[in-house]
Amino acid sequence: MSIRSIVIPTLVLGTAAALLVTIQGNWTAWGSSSVEQRTDDAYVRADMTPMSTRISGTVTKVDVQDYETVTPGKTLVELDDADYQAILAQSEAAVAGSEASLANNQAVKRIEDAKVQNAENMIQQAEAAITAARAGIASIEPDVTRSDLERKRQQALLAVKATTNQQNEVAEADATRFSGMLAGRQADLQRAEASLASSRILLEAERRQRAALDTQDALYRADIQAKRAGIIVAKVNLGYTKIVAPVGGTVGERHIQAGQLVAPGMQVIDLVQGGAWVQANFKETQLTRMRKGDRADIKVDTYPGVVLHGKVEEIAPASGSQFALLPPDNATGNFTKVVQRIPVKITLDPDASWEGKLRPGFSAVVTVHTSDGSAQSREQKP
Repeated sequence: MSIRSIVIPTLVLGTAAALLVTIQGNWTAWGSSSVEQRTDDAYVRADMTPMSTRISGTVTKVDVQDYETVTPGKTLVELDDADYQAILAQSEAAVAGSEASLANNQAVKRIEDAKVQNAENMIQQAEAAITAARAGIASIEPDVTRSDLERKRQQALLAVKATTNQQNEVAEADATRFSGMLAGRQADLQRAEASLASSRILLEAERRQRAALDTQDALYRADIQAKRAGIIVAKVNLGYTKIVAPVGGTVGERHIQAGQLVAPGMQVIDLVQGGAWVQANFKETQLTRMRKGDRADIKVDTYPGVVLHGKVEEIAPASGSQFALLPPDNATGNFTKVVQRIPVKITLDPDASWEGKLRPGFSAVVTVHTSDGSAQSREQKP
């Protein structure tokens, strides 16, 4: 065997090994440092609104067809509203009844106010009677004193035969008459004082009754507010019998038909909104130089040869695996390193000619023209 037959294969194998080591050690760096990052793991997306029911009821009409374009406010589904109309009428009747009770309470309050006023007038009359009785007593007391003294003087004179029986009898009659008048005035005073006490008790009772009516008034007003809130709830539920499009877009597949009974939360129609965008799932090693605002070229498989333009709107805060229902746990011991994918949102430049032509789910190829910058400014810190 010649030396040449040994040296040449050895050199070839060494060179291949060196190339393999070099490529393996620098492949990620070469890919990350590329100005253009490309991926075919990209799809057209759009905001989709699953229209659901808020109440239970029977579907009376479906106002749209599958894949129909609708405008904001367009009625999509109608439910039977007979029960909710009845509930609204019942709530309105309840409010009317409470308002009538409040009005009746107002009338009772006016009557009670009149009673309070009457009791106050009775107190004033009793106080006036007391004043009059006291004045009468004060006016009769001098006559009582004078007539009593005259009676005693006539009795003394009669004892010594210095006066006549007639004069003595007149003095006795005057004293008796004035004493009776004084007793009558004192009785009037007692009756007036009793009437005053009774009127004061009556006034206190009427005032308490009036205060109770004020409390009842507050209860009626609170009841009216509660029942008016019930009307609002009834109107809201009545409005839920019509499911309308909150925004413009395209109807997806209908999940219900007329005559079907639906329950709250049941999905009835999917509404695909306008304004399509592209979700590109780049490898984590492709994001080294990618930034928000970087320009992007998009090729949609449905339209070969057409290049759309856009920009990087957002870069997801985590890889797609982290948002999965069961995220992978690499701490179990069964670890295999796999390059992760990071969703990147690409918004398209406004172009009226493409309005409505892109459908969510279309496959695409995205090339992002990353921003140039100093490598040192992008070094990852440990």
